[in-house]
Amino acid sequence: MQFENKIAVVLRDDLAVWQKTNVTAFLVSGIAGTDPEVVGEPYRDASGKAYLPMFVQPVLVYEADAAALRRAYERAMTRGVTPAIYTAELFTTGHDEANRAAVACVPAEDLDLVGIAFRAERKTVDKIVDRLRFHP
Repeated sequence: MQFENKIAVVLRDDLAVWQKTNVTAFLVSGIAGTDPEVVGEPYRDASGKAYLPMFVQPVLVYEADAAALRRAYERAMTRGVTPAIYTAELFTTGHDEANRAAVACVPAEDLDLVGIAFRAERKTVDKIVDRLRFHP
């Protein structure tokens, strides 16, 4: 099935495995929390037990060095695509308010990005992630 939009996550390639999984989880929550069309109906098994809904489309995960991640961020911003961001400072904060404060005190050009996620039209996503490789 061909989707009109894509969800993409771009992770910095020098993160530890636990950091990559943590960052991915936080980033995609921003997409799920702001776009009701991206989440489907709850799941139900044959016994009648209900489970939480999930994305209706695949999430493509890429990796990049710091420069390529910054380039993807800039490409998203210039195309009017608002990403979820995760910065290195967020590994040291302990709660949501502290996370927002850590981002708020740094100008956009100085953010130490370790990951971004976004959802946009397929062709736009392709341009943003051009030359990035899928996460192995």
